[in-house]
Amino acid sequence: MDPVQINKQAWDHQVSIGNPWTIPVTPEDVAQARLGNVNMVLTPQKPIPRDWYPNWKGSRILALAAGGGQQGPLMAAAGADVTVFDNSPQQLNRDREVAAREGLALKTVEGDMADLSVFEDASFDFILHPCSNVFVPDVNPVWREAFRVLKRGGTLLAGFCNPVLFTMDFEKEKEGVAQMRYSIPYSDLSSLTAEERSRYLPQGEPLAFGHSLDDQIGGQLRAGFFLTGFYEDGWDADKAPVHRFLKCFIATRAYKP
Repeated sequence: MDPVQINKQAWDHQVSIGNPWTIPVTPEDVAQARLGNVNMVLTPQKPIPRDWYPNWKGSRILALAAGGGQQGPLMAAAGADVTVFDNSPQQLNRDREVAAREGLALKTVEGDMADLSVFEDASFDFILHPCSNVFVPDVNPVWREAFRVLKRGGTLLAGFCNPVLFTMDFEKEKEGVAQMRYSIPYSDLSSLTAEERSRYLPQGEPLAFGHSLDDQIGGQLRAGFFLTGFYEDGWDADKAPVHRFLKCFIATRAYKP
């Protein structure tokens, strides 16, 4: 099974059913961004701190695995030169729809977030990578490629999952109980049996992978980044009972020296 192809089709399907992460920004959001009031998230709820943003005007920005017509158009409206890179053609269509609607200059490129070979070294000043590397089996190539295509002095903002999310027993979660069952690293392909996948994973749902903090945070450091910012974010307990006990999402700001 090829997770890249499976997740491409799955995210195309998510667009067709109106997943919240596929709903484009409104004209009002774009109007605010044109005024410099850019409001985006890396994780489900907490806005990115304003002092994490670059000087938008003229910055070359990569929205990495960030299709859906959400972050890319806002950064373009603020004056940045934006390229949206995503595995899903339909997610990229969302960005093109907003660009056409709002008269924005925006580039879209289809591909696997772990392979940015289409871009030359030091191509971008800033990379925005929202909570999406949960959909790749190995996150380390993502960090290495992000480091390579970023200019010296550039910044990477990334959102990702606390691996505790992937240790929970699916059956117990249905009962509202947070009980550990699976080890990290977690994979929908190898941690579950075929029968469990058919029982727990809805049709058309992307394959997910739970990466260790060693790979999520240590992987950025091994790639050469310096971490300069960190915060956690929560979500509603009805998404999974573990959210009652801790914040299960992390955002980092990293600098390429």
